[in-house]
Amino acid sequence: MNGIKAAIFTVLFFTPLLFSQVRPYSFGFDESPESVTAGTSENPASNSISAMLVQGDTVWLGTSRGLSRSTDKGTTWRNYYNDPDFGTENISAIAYDPYTGVIWVATAHSVVRTGQTLPEGSGLRFSSDGGETWKKVPQPIDKETDTIVVYGANRLRALPVTVAVQNITYDIAITPGTVWISSFAGGLRKSTDMGSTWQRVVLPPDNLNSVKPSDNLDFCVSPVPGKFCSEGYLNYRAFSVISVNDSVIYAGTANGINKSTDGGISWVKYNHQNQVNNMSGNFVVGMGYKPGTDQIWAATWRAEDQNEFYGVSFSPDGGENWITSLDGEKVNNFAVFTDKVVAAASGGLYKSNDFGKNWFSPGNIVDTQTKLSLKTSTFYSAAWAEAGTVLYVGSADGLLKNSGFTGVWPDSWKLYFASQELESMEDSYAFPNPFSPKTEQVKIKYSTGGEEVDVTIRIFDFGMNFVRTVIQNARRGNPTHVINSGANGGVIDFWDGKDENGNVVPNGVYFYRIDAGGKKPMFGKIMVLQ
Repeated sequence: MNGIKAAIFTVLFFTPLLFSQVRPYSFGFDESPESVTAGTSENPASNSISAMLVQGDTVWLGTSRGLSRSTDKGTTWRNYYNDPDFGTENISAIAYDPYTGVIWVATAHSVVRTGQTLPEGSGLRFSSDGGETWKKVPQPIDKETDTIVVYGANRLRALPVTVAVQNITYDIAITPGTVWISSFAGGLRKSTDMGSTWQRVVLPPDNLNSVKPSDNLDFCVSPVPGKFCSEGYLNYRAFSVISVNDSVIYAGTANGINKSTDGGISWVKYNHQNQVNNMSGNFVVGMGYKPGTDQIWAATWRAEDQNEFYGVSFSPDGGENWITSLDGEKVNNFAVFTDKVVAAASGGLYKSNDFGKNWFSPGNIVDTQTKLSLKTSTFYSAAWAEAGTVLYVGSADGLLKNSGFTGVWPDSWKLYFASQELESMEDSYAFPNPFSPKTEQVKIKYSTGGEEVDVTIRIFDFGMNFVRTVIQNARRGNPTHVINSGANGGVIDFWDGKDENGNVVPNGVYFYRIDAGGKKPMFGKIMVLQ
């Protein structure tokens, strides 16, 4: 291993990269007991939905189990997990090219290096026919000799990123003829030939607030410090990127928001330190905008300065001034339609109609038909549809759809839960399994034979000692708590890992018993692991 390669390996694997602040979804997540196969289903393939795109009647989801697509407003889903073009890859970003109609997605997975589980980018895919066929693009990496970036008359030193670990594409933007990707350790890059080649984009280093090719510059293009590059490097850790028109691009990094008004040639940087009316924090994990205006929404997290804070930062004038709100909330992304803005956050879901002056939460989210309630407060993505009357939301535990959007939060929810189909009316299982009561509830799936019956579910420990009655003589099925149609169907209930006295049970093996109508009792095993 030569010196440069060894240095690259060292800085990428052993230098802190603020990755503890990266969105909390896992690229190794697996929430059902058996493998999912590619095909059509009533539900998406995964309950962890990190990316979302709506184009007309078509909804695209980027999940921990690959790509899902609905062309009928969410009635049915085509799941690409285990499809030959995608395999078992996760989806980290989705974008639509309005100029050509091409769909772009970025893929990723997790790997173990030096005892740590780390994200690794596995490239991009693009489709010119609405997802019927796909072409693969490798994750952009540098050659070991790529140590110089030419910018105008400047020859800037650069640290080549030669591995895909921590080089994962979290966002994609499109301008005419150009694809832009933010790949964190891989920085901000662009391609003008459909991904055949990629160029590193020169942004201001941490100590400069702007760059243009005519400047006399001497700094290093690198996402990490080290003996090759001792200058500020946070602005080369790119996490988000949006294009608001043909020439205006915003790139969010760990050092603020960079704006270009000339198609990515020159850049001005805005951050917590260089403005009076500043954003809350420099780590910009997501952005949204209102078309035809200078209004920009940013999910701004604390980076290194202790005076920074988590929250929403809104600019009415293209980044010149910022108004902060939802202080302390870790927002992941936005859905913007006219003046209706939804913030998907790690601590809840919020909506504002007055530019962030007031935010409203929907409270307990319950499916209007099945009466199933959402058990998580972690939301990753959101997208408006049907002229702002329908909202899709991606959470850590399922997809949500709200129709007929006329009020602040209309009570018209549909919940989608991904799960493995039951093999028969006598089949049942629990997932995720094992599970931790500290972070989640276990779902128990069973069938009522397509009928509405009285159901009782009890929990026992390994010695078959009674632990908890989850439900007793509760009406289930047709449609209460149903997540799959058909004779075998699929009904779910939840156990929070607590005993009859409200105490969290110790680690170990537990058993459930389901008595549904006049059927034989159904039994299954649950592993509690905290």
